[in-house]
Amino acid sequence: MIKKCLFPVAGYGTRFLPATKSMPKEMLPIVDKPLIQYGVEEAYAAGMKDMAFVTGRGKRAIPDHFDVSYELETEISGSKKEQRLLGIRKLIENCTFNYTRQIMMKGLGHAILTGESLIGDQAFAVILADDLCLTEGQGVLHQMVKLYDEFKCSIVAIEEVPMERTSSYGIISGKSIRDNIYRVESMVEKPEPAEAPSNLAVIGRYILTADIFDILRNTQPGANGEIQLTDAILAQAKKGSVIAYQFKGRRFDCGSVDGFVEATNYCYKNLYKEI
Repeated sequence: MIKKCLFPVAGYGTRFLPATKSMPKEMLPIVDKPLIQYGVEEAYAAGMKDMAFVTGRGKRAIPDHFDVSYELETEISGSKKEQRLLGIRKLIENCTFNYTRQIMMKGLGHAILTGESLIGDQAFAVILADDLCLTEGQGVLHQMVKLYDEFKCSIVAIEEVPMERTSSYGIISGKSIRDNIYRVESMVEKPEPAEAPSNLAVIGRYILTADIFDILRNTQPGANGEIQLTDAILAQAKKGSVIAYQFKGRRFDCGSVDGFVEATNYCYKNLYKEI
C-alpha cells in the first residue's frame, strides 16, 4: 500500500513572472482552487494521507494553505462563504503535512532525494502540481496505485505528444505488456525529435520504489548540469523494474501559460459551481 506522496515544490516558476516573484507557482489558482490543492486531493483520493513537500525560499504560502486560518474562519462563520472551505478542511483534518527545504535547485532528481527523510524506506508517489490531471472516474494516481499492487515496481505515467515537442519531456520506449501498459526499456530526457525513441512522454505522476534514493545518490549530473530523475528511473528500467502507464484522463500543462489558461477555461466551464 502506498501511504506517502511527495510534492517537489521548490521551483521558481519563472514562466509566470512577475506573479511568482512572491507567490509560489503551485498556489496559482485554477478558478478558485490552487494547483497544489488539486494535487493533494488526487493523492488523498488514491488512499494517501501522508503528504510530504520539498519546498524552497518564498514558499510559505503552501504550509499556510494546509493549515487553519482562525481569523478568516471566524469572519465567515455561518455564511455561505464557509462552504468554500469544506474541501480544504477535509484535507487538513484527514492528512498530515510535512516539509523540508531544497537549499539549491539541482534538478528534479535532487528534489526527490531531498525528500528521503520524509519518505523513509518505502514505495511512494510523486505528484508534480504543474501537471493538472482531471478524470471522470478514478484519478490518475489511483489508477497507478492499482498497477503498483499488481507489478510491485516503479510506475510512470505517460501520454502521447506530438513528435515536435519531445524536447520538452522525458521520453520512453518499451515493450507493450497489454493495452496502455509498457515495460520500460529506455528513457531519454528531452531528446530532439530526430533522436526521440518514441512520442510517449512521462508526465508528472510517479510511483517510485525506495531504491530510487540510493540510485539518485550515485547519479551524475545530466542535462543542464542537474540530477535528472529520468536517469535514475532508467537505471531501474535496465533491471526490468519500471512500468509505463498511458493513463485515462486529461492532463493540462499548467507550467506553461497556454496550458494554465486552457485548464482555467475548462474547469470554469465544466467544474466550477458558484456558491
